[in-house]
Amino acid sequence: MANVLAGEERKYWDRWIYDRDPQAGNKLVQTYMPLVHYHVQRIAASLPKNISKQELISLGLVGLYDALEKFDPSRDLKFDTYASFRIRGAIFDGLRKEDWLPRSIREKAKKIEETIEKLEQRYMRSVTAKEVADELGITEAEVYTVVNEHFFANVLSFQHVATENDEEENALLAIRDEKTLSPEEEVLKQELYEKLAEVIQQLSEKEQLVISLFYKEELTFTEIGEILGLSTSRISQLHSKAIFKLRKILEQAL
Repeated sequence: MANVLAGEERKYWDRWIYDRDPQAGNKLVQTYMPLVHYHVQRIAASLPKNISKQELISLGLVGLYDALEKFDPSRDLKFDTYASFRIRGAIFDGLRKEDWLPRSIREKAKKIEETIEKLEQRYMRSVTAKEVADELGITEAEVYTVVNEHFFANVLSFQHVATENDEEENALLAIRDEKTLSPEEEVLKQELYEKLAEVIQQLSEKEQLVISLFYKEELTFTEIGEILGLSTSRISQLHSKAIFKLRKILEQAL
């Protein structure tokens, strides 16, 4: 780590690691606060508007403090990488404990899914959000919002978070030796990838670009908007539309 740090930052790290100097610790928190804001922006993109970003920042700070306390520079691991696990884990853990998705949204999501199934059986094809909205007497935007938030809630339940247990901590940061998939599992996995690729091809060019930049390049909606010359709200709309179309395949992947 010492070789890649700027001289000034290296001094703060030395003072923190060897002496637990509070001033050095505060300086490191300030240095890595942009990392907290980055993860908050990405996670907040799929949360209801009533979830305070300040609350997410507070949760992320808990993760950053935890990372500073437990980081071991001898591991040959970048602090940014280690801290990201802790920051995201603290945010997800806090969201899970508070059960942030209102019951009304869960009930509405269930009704939307039931309507989608009914319409798909009626038309024998995939249906649009507008068709679902017309059937339920709600707006198309509401369909996108509810589906997006409910999908994220499902993803959240599968997220791995950092724990106090050293064994679990090490497992998060190591390459796991998973058991070899059976031939049947390999076939199912390949079919899933093929379905996902097929559905992605059906997205509009801008939707494909937003999905790629958000999930592959890990940019925020604001950053994607700057690249495409679109507002952050417009990028959010494109993301929601894409998730609506991809939701079944993605839930299957979970």
